[in-house]
Amino acid sequence: MLNELVNRSRALPASAKVLILGGGYSGRMLAALLRRLGNTVLCTRRDQSRPDADLLFDSDRDLLPQPDALQGITHLLSTIPPSPEGQDPALHCLRSQLESMPLQWVGYLSTTGVYGDTQGNWVRETDPARPGQARSRRRLNCEEAWRDSGLPIQILRLPGIYGPGRSVLNTVQEGRARRIDKTGQVFCRVHVEDIAGACLHLMHRSQEGVHPAIVNVVDDEPAASTELLDHACALLGRNAPETETFEQASLQMSAMARSFWSENRRVSNHLLRDGLGYDLLHPDYRVGLQDCLKQDVSPSSPA
Repeated sequence: MLNELVNRSRALPASAKVLILGGGYSGRMLAALLRRLGNTVLCTRRDQSRPDADLLFDSDRDLLPQPDALQGITHLLSTIPPSPEGQDPALHCLRSQLESMPLQWVGYLSTTGVYGDTQGNWVRETDPARPGQARSRRRLNCEEAWRDSGLPIQILRLPGIYGPGRSVLNTVQEGRARRIDKTGQVFCRVHVEDIAGACLHLMHRSQEGVHPAIVNVVDDEPAASTELLDHACALLGRNAPETETFEQASLQMSAMARSFWSENRRVSNHLLRDGLGYDLLHPDYRVGLQDCLKQDVSPSSPA
């Protein structure tokens, strides 16, 4: 829960001012953590009516934050996805403003999809990126643009994100869960609170002079989707759906869904945990889903 994350976290210096480009699910969780710790945070949204819409930023409609609103930003996190052409909207629209800021740390949320298909083998940050999907190639293009920017960038590679209101528990409750079995297939994941916790931890480590260029932010335990679904059903006291083979299920899948199942990898968090000292709040899906169950009953985190 956010309270637990707050209790074990350390605020940034009082002089810090954080800008989060893209105040969606992950961005708003970091904003909530920092605000509870007493730090100053600004979030951008594409629509003024959305929660945490401190500033408007929509590259498609040429809506940009006013330069005075960005004065004194010391830490920046961009959660904004690439454009269809593989261009980074933040760098494309705001680069000159970013270069004028007194930035001490810049984080970019990318994807572990840039590693491509490893046939279930482990990958680390030192392994080459070999993206197989077009969306992952676009992410890698953005990673390279940020690395070439001259800003104090750190690339955070994320797997599937889950958390309160957005987990397999909700899929089961909504009657949308399918138990699809594909031999040897595993998926990696991370709880949204650990994205926020890891971002703050990396800001502190960077201030201490420890700033690796790329960090995988994943939990300890890649697991099959059937394993996750069975555990969710047990927590909810429900029977799991009938098992479908992947071959059967793929006939009714969208092209996007099939593309997710076409890659199989185990992503190591050794650098994050052992190298950088981040202690995961939700080290595996069992701990994470128990937390989701509790929070879905008594919501306390950003939607």
